[in-house]
Amino acid sequence: MMEREQLAFAELVGVCRRLRGPDGCPWDREQTLESMTPYLAEEAAESGDAIAAADAEGTAEELGDLLFLSVFCLELLAERSGIGLAQAMERASQKLIRRHPHVYGGAPVADGDAAYAQWQEIKQREKGSNGSLLGEQPKGMPALVMAYRLQEKAAAVGFDWPNSQGALDKVREEFAEIEDALANRDGAAVASEIGDLLFAVVNASRHLSVDPERELRASAGRFRDRFRHIELRLADQGKRPSDATLEEMDTLWNEAKARAAAANNSKDSR
Repeated sequence: MMEREQLAFAELVGVCRRLRGPDGCPWDREQTLESMTPYLAEEAAESGDAIAAADAEGTAEELGDLLFLSVFCLELLAERSGIGLAQAMERASQKLIRRHPHVYGGAPVADGDAAYAQWQEIKQREKGSNGSLLGEQPKGMPALVMAYRLQEKAAAVGFDWPNSQGALDKVREEFAEIEDALANRDGAAVASEIGDLLFAVVNASRHLSVDPERELRASAGRFRDRFRHIELRLADQGKRPSDATLEEMDTLWNEAKARAAAANNSKDSR
């Protein structure tokens, strides 16, 4: 297997270099690190979608595309700065070895949580005394993911609710604070408290081992499917949503929900 993997990786690198070469593709030769950034983000998102769908073939394909783009971008970086694929892989390996002393040294850890906490502490030491355990979040990171990672890093050093009940109670507390702000007609406070509520919901989802970004996307997808059902059923009646009452649309919404549940039950029984 190792030999096959080495041959496959060498082939991928060779393809990247051929595409960038004099006899390669004009489009690929025109690309820069900056022009490739959107494609990296797109492939990362598509990989996440395939993983969420539990699609093994799709996941392999999308992660392969992401690997190709990473190698391609490292080739671009090498052309620009002289720092490329070999240096990137060496640095990644060295970093992983440094941050896993329980694997590559004699530092014992009790469990996965302790290993993660150790990783964060080593990372902070590497960044110097002024570095925060929370690190720096990329500006383009989705807000739900950013909140999740901040909470996860803080929890690694013990700044966390002892169990999910505390996190759920915090959600209720933040909801009550929104109602108080509404009662006081304080628009700025309402906005701030809604942000706090979202942050608290992310924390509760983390305690319950739920990926909030993935599940919000799934909920948005279900909403889209059910609303599309409403549109199609109304179209059969010669209507548009703007022509229907809320009660009519709500009935069709529940119909779509029941159909989806029946389809899922049928799938599970196979």
